[in-house]
Amino acid sequence: MNTNKHKRLSLKERVIIQTLLEENKSKSFIAKKLNRSRSTITREVNKWVSDPSDKYDASLTDWLAKDDYLNKRNLDKIETYSLLRFYVYKRLLKNWSPEQISGRIKIDFPNDSVMTISHEAIYMHIYSHPQARLNKKLIKLLPYQKSRRRKPKPRRKKGSKIKDQINISQRPKHIENRKEIGHWEGDLVIGKAQKSAIGTIVERKSRYTLIIPVKDRTSKSVTRAFAKELNRLDKQLLKTMTYDNGTEMADHKWLAENTGIDIYFANPYASWERGTNENTNGLIRRFLPKKTDFKNINNNQLKIIQYKLNNGPRKVLGYKTPLEVIAQNSV
Repeated sequence: MNTNKHKRLSLKERVIIQTLLEENKSKSFIAKKLNRSRSTITREVNKWVSDPSDKYDASLTDWLAKDDYLNKRNLDKIETYSLLRFYVYKRLLKNWSPEQISGRIKIDFPNDSVMTISHEAIYMHIYSHPQARLNKKLIKLLPYQKSRRRKPKPRRKKGSKIKDQINISQRPKHIENRKEIGHWEGDLVIGKAQKSAIGTIVERKSRYTLIIPVKDRTSKSVTRAFAKELNRLDKQLLKTMTYDNGTEMADHKWLAENTGIDIYFANPYASWERGTNENTNGLIRRFLPKKTDFKNINNNQLKIIQYKLNNGPRKVLGYKTPLEVIAQNSV
């Protein structure tokens, strides 16, 4: 029998409980009638009828239960349960966002009512005392380190005509549905004073990310660096790449010939056509904020960031990690 798990009793159900108790029906009978487990009915009755001479009152019980629930919600759950606090803090230190933590904990502890928390509750805990020493440290671990979370403004770039480019409109339509692995989006993240950059390539289905150091923003440097990283992957993962109109991809034909990947170009000022890459660049900015001079960032530091991105759970992936998804789809 499928019972209504993890759902609080309604007033209507409590009225039925009261009626059947007055008819001297057993708790098992009531449980079957309501499609509930016997333990749920037993806990309900025992909690609100402490004396054998008392009678179960549906209206009073419902009011008391709601008041009890609201009081519980006002408690700081992270402060109350040390194991939950350890879980949350440890993952904040790994640069996980509260949303990632909230989603992943449901997978790690699927049947534990203590080990469950919303991302808003995590933010409320962190900002409960924003001037406290510990809370200041926790705030620095958040994605945007602000009490109010705003959507980042999309970065707009000037378009430039690249010879022999193939527009995104000619890209196979099935790529849009993200059912197939091996379709990528690419871009550069620009450093301090426009004098340095790193390359980013993100697989559309899995969100698996490559962060690539480049000597400079010339087409030769960028395409050679991209080819080196892409050719480390299994050939079945190299189907297409969609890029913006940056001149660093002027040598796109060379890149296509040396990797076997088909390259398409998004329309100017249409960052949403490469939304996966744009969102990933925003995540990278958590580690490497604007005005970072990438000449001072070594390859090992980039690999650490890449590892964190690929091993962190994503809401869009059902809280699986990009590495888990790409591994499942490349067997």
